[in-house]
Amino acid sequence: MNRRMMLAAAAAVAVMAGGTTAQAQDSTMDQVMDNGVLRVGVTQAPPWYSKDIASGEWTGGLGVSMGEAMAETLGVTFEPVEVTWGTAVAALQANRIDMMFVLDATDARKEAVNFPETPLLYYSLAVLARDDLEVTNWEDLNSPDISISVPQASSMDAFLTENAPNADIQRFPGNAEAIAAFQAGRVDAVTLFHPPLIAARQKLGAGQIVVPQPVESRPSSVAVRQESDTAFVDWVNEQIDGYYTSGQTQQWYEEFLSDFGLDPATVPAIMRERL
Repeated sequence: MNRRMMLAAAAAVAVMAGGTTAQAQDSTMDQVMDNGVLRVGVTQAPPWYSKDIASGEWTGGLGVSMGEAMAETLGVTFEPVEVTWGTAVAALQANRIDMMFVLDATDARKEAVNFPETPLLYYSLAVLARDDLEVTNWEDLNSPDISISVPQASSMDAFLTENAPNADIQRFPGNAEAIAAFQAGRVDAVTLFHPPLIAARQKLGAGQIVVPQPVESRPSSVAVRQESDTAFVDWVNEQIDGYYTSGQTQQWYEEFLSDFGLDPATVPAIMRERL
């Protein structure tokens, strides 16, 4: 065997060995049980995750409560790992975290990570409107006398353009700018999916959150690492299905809202059956 053939053979053995090692380490369930730790991606985003600024501890939010419950079921330690919405998928791929709650199962994400079959929760397109503005249906906003802010070129923008074309729609680069326009009184309402509006409503101390009819709701999910072994994603699917069906998911959500100073009765639910 010449030198070139020997190098090629050695490379092939190395690849095979590396593949075997990667495959052995690819089972998230085995890693969690062996290490005794369930690593959950977290980011400061009430009502999903909330960090106590003074202590630096992740003390509240649906994702924290659910992660702690799952860790307890497995008999392991819950470990929050700070990421961002934009880096969560990369963190899963790099084996920095084991799961991330409230990531929508888009086609693009499905190519990079796995999702359970059962949705985690549902959220709806909503408006944060002036307290004196009567809004029940999207048609109630379909008037040139009503100004609405929305993030430009978003799915929210597309929906509003189609369902309230006669409104004075004012488009902004992102959520923060759209909310700021409402806060400044430059628009009568702001349209987003309802969770970001909760913190905005609490901060402003005024306005009403309404989910107009017909309801435009979408599911969100839990992202896990992409692997051939389905033990972990199957287990996650079983857990979130049980939490949702029993009403525990909604209960955790409402507990956080109460702790956050909000009356859950004034905030849209995250169960499709209650929207």
